[in-house]
Amino acid sequence: METEGPPAAPGQSGQPGQPGPVLGLRSLSFAYQGLLEIPYEVILAQQHTLEVLDLSYNLLEDPALLGELEQLSTLILDCNSYSSHVKFPYMPSVTTVWINKNKISNLPIFVEEIRCKFPNIKILSMMNNEAAPSYFNGGSLPQYIDYRQYVISQIPSLKILDDTEVLGKERALAKKTYRMQRTREGSKRRKELHR
Repeated sequence: METEGPPAAPGQSGQPGQPGPVLGLRSLSFAYQGLLEIPYEVILAQQHTLEVLDLSYNLLEDPALLGELEQLSTLILDCNSYSSHVKFPYMPSVTTVWINKNKISNLPIFVEEIRCKFPNIKILSMMNNEAAPSYFNGGSLPQYIDYRQYVISQIPSLKILDDTEVLGKERALAKKTYRMQRTREGSKRRKELHR
């Protein structure tokens, strides 16, 4: 575990001569620990100050209690076992989510979860997931462009998607493309109903 400040000694606070956990940390890393569960006891001890939490390169699936981190702005979940159906807590303070190289395959379900649970998100990186086609995973350029347009159209607050800034021109095109697609789908349904 890497921390900002002196190293913490979790679970030893009640023993004489042993240092207790360091409180007031702004950054914690549990990367490369092989964790199956998030170490909530240590993390929640920092709930009033923690701004950056790195849980990358573990085997995690459930982020439920992270909603108690009221100051958290950056959540790094790269290389875990999160799927499209992950259920995040509502976290309005979070502006950056990195969830690269997980098991996300259904883009609409995942994007809806991100949009609803992180209403102030500005940076989302989900490269090397099945739902994010790119050269990393054998996706074509048209698939990548379509993926970007869809995500940008659904999350208007995004400033950066993956490693690329969202430009105004791209946002306008994404909005137009997906509004048109919804309109076309709606008129197609109406035609089918009147047959």
